[in-house]
Amino acid sequence: MNHKQTKQKKERRKTGVQEKPTPQFSAPNLDKWLTIGKIVAPQGLAGELRVYPETDFPERFEVPGTRWLLHPGDTELQAVELLQGRYLEGKNLYVITIAGVENRNQAEELRDCQLFVPASDRPELGEDEYHVVDLIGLEVYLQASEELLGKVVDVIPAGNDLLEVELLANDKVQKTVLIPFVKEITPVVDIETRRIEITPPPGLLEIN
Repeated sequence: MNHKQTKQKKERRKTGVQEKPTPQFSAPNLDKWLTIGKIVAPQGLAGELRVYPETDFPERFEVPGTRWLLHPGDTELQAVELLQGRYLEGKNLYVITIAGVENRNQAEELRDCQLFVPASDRPELGEDEYHVVDLIGLEVYLQASEELLGKVVDVIPAGNDLLEVELLANDKVQKTVLIPFVKEITPVVDIETRRIEITPPPGLLEIN
C-alpha cells in the first residue's frame, strides 16, 4: 500500500456509513473502535484460533494484552486476553491463543467473531504513512484549478493502493472512479484540513 513508496496503515472502523453493505453488528459507540480482524476457524484441537487480519500492524496479534470481541448478533463488546499469536506464511492468517479458550469446541463458538481495539490505540506512523480510516471522507480537489471533484469513500488494496472517489456534480454523485494513491498523482494529503489534491493524467477521471 504505497504513497511515496511507503506503506499505508490499514485498520477499519465498523461503521457501514461509506456506501458499504449494512454491517452485521450494531454495537453502541462502535465508531470509537477499530476492527483488527475476524475469527474464521479453529486451528487444531487446543483452542487456537485462525484470524483474518484487517490491519497492517502485526503487533495486534503477536503482542499479548487485552483485545475486544464481538459475537455475531451481539451489541456489547467483550474484553478478552490475547496470550500469543503467530503469522501463517502464505495464508494471510494469524493463529492466536485467547485465555480461557482451551479446546476446539470452545474455539468453534468464536467463529465469525470480530476483534477490536479502541480507536485511540493507534501505533505511530512514519512520514507519508496514513491510516485508511483517516483517508475515507477526505475531499478531493484538482490541484491545478482548486476544483472540488468529490470525496474518498474507500481505499482498495493493490500493488499501489487505489482511492475510490465519488465524483460530484451539482452536489450529486456523478460516478465513482479509482485513483492510484501514489505521490505523482496525489501529491497533497492533508489529514488536518480533510483534503487531498490530485494531478490526474489525461483520461484518468473518464476511464474508470
